[in-house]
Amino acid sequence: VQLQASGGGLVQAGGSLRLSCAASGRTFGSYGMGWFRQAPGKEREFVAAISWGGGRTYYSDSVKDRFTISRDNAKNTVTLQMNSLKPEDTAVYYCAAKNGGSSYLTLSNVNGMDYWGKGTQVTVSS
Repeated sequence: VQLQASGGGLVQAGGSLRLSCAASGRTFGSYGMGWFRQAPGKEREFVAAISWGGGRTYYSDSVKDRFTISRDNAKNTVTLQMNSLKPEDTAVYYCAAKNGGSSYLTLSNVNGMDYWGKGTQVTVSS
């Protein structure tokens, strides 16, 4: 599976951005998908995830109620809608895939994901 994230940019605090992750391969629907981010000088951290079937979604406490993850298995894409952005959301955002991933413990584990895309920069100005 090859992943390509897009949609990052510069936005003012309180604004919105929509990130997309396009995946190659016919087995996209069998992969749980996650979004992670890494700010300068910090470790990569979990942001949001969705199970392979799309029935379960998970969020970190810092983004819950502001971000929404969704997927379209027919189009091999996963989307992260980010609203009410804050300067502390500034980071490089990465999408990742885990074969058969469906649980929070599996999909929030940075070291457990099978595939990673190149990141997209999100900058939120105050």
